[in-house]
Amino acid sequence: MSYEMNDLLNLMVDEGASDLHLQVGQAPTLRVSGGMSPVDGPKLTPEDTEQLMRSIASDHHQQKAKQVGGADFAFAFMDKARFRVSVLKAKGNYGMVLRMIPHKMFSMRELGLPDRIKDLLNRPRGLILVTGPTGSGKSTTLASMINWVNENEEGHIITCEDPIEYYHNHKKCIVTQREVGVDVPSFAEAIRGALRQDPDIILVGEMRDLETIEAAVSAAETGHLVFGTLHTTGAARTVDRIVDAFPASTKDQIRTQLASSVIAVISQALCKKVGGGRIASYEIMITTDSIAALIRDNKTYRITSDIQTGGGLGMITLDAHLMSLYARGLISAETAVEKAQSPDEMRKKVQESTVKT
Repeated sequence: MSYEMNDLLNLMVDEGASDLHLQVGQAPTLRVSGGMSPVDGPKLTPEDTEQLMRSIASDHHQQKAKQVGGADFAFAFMDKARFRVSVLKAKGNYGMVLRMIPHKMFSMRELGLPDRIKDLLNRPRGLILVTGPTGSGKSTTLASMINWVNENEEGHIITCEDPIEYYHNHKKCIVTQREVGVDVPSFAEAIRGALRQDPDIILVGEMRDLETIEAAVSAAETGHLVFGTLHTTGAARTVDRIVDAFPASTKDQIRTQLASSVIAVISQALCKKVGGGRIASYEIMITTDSIAALIRDNKTYRITSDIQTGGGLGMITLDAHLMSLYARGLISAETAVEKAQSPDEMRKKVQESTVKT
């Protein structure tokens, strides 16, 4: 028996799986609600994985995978969903991981983001960073923000992505989506080009190197609202990660630039939900004069205490949000501790709350 890609994709949609793993020596495996669930059937052979890869990869991506051992792209599956695909070689054989991108655009409220975030999306300039580990839902959060702007504001939105995940139609805004490696050679080049294309908002899919970070910060300073993502957890670590990308001689300058340009850092983790499914937990930092001074003076370790006291402004620490999800019975104690920034403190709080109840 050989597997058909269409059958596997339909199964993913029907089961609500977030990912599909295709590796030699293992039956196709779905990730559902965070758990791994192999399908009933034989283990994949090298011929199976190669045939499945060829059924969805273009000649260009097949060639790239052959030459450099991997390729990333996205494609639409009828009108059911889009998939982001990572082709890889392991032990000389092809393997693939497919991530499902739902067609439905979630509202910020559905994602659990506070209404205060909408105020930030009206800002004429600055940097909004959405951070978290791979697979924490950053793309979904960004897509919901871009969609809100598209429905409520007028202007030109330019996105630079690798690959394009959510497709945005023109609504109140004109939306230009550019794919790195297809439409433009790099993120940095896409940002530089965007500045000549009359943008109001620029989305940078990944701020992964110095050149891209520099271009994004400079775009935010020159009167554009810039959204960017980093693979960091927590506001303080995000600022440190950006500063660390710069040479020692320019660190003070970038701190000053960040202090005046960062509007907010939204850091998220995706948690297993009690009873199935997943839910995002957030840390939200909104830059105040006090936080801007901490960034400028290299005292990022004190940002967390400003977030703790900034509840009235819409701020919350990741651990406080995890605790609130736990208290509402949405996540387990184990999940709260596993995702916490300070696991020992979280363990203590969870135990104390159990004793009280």
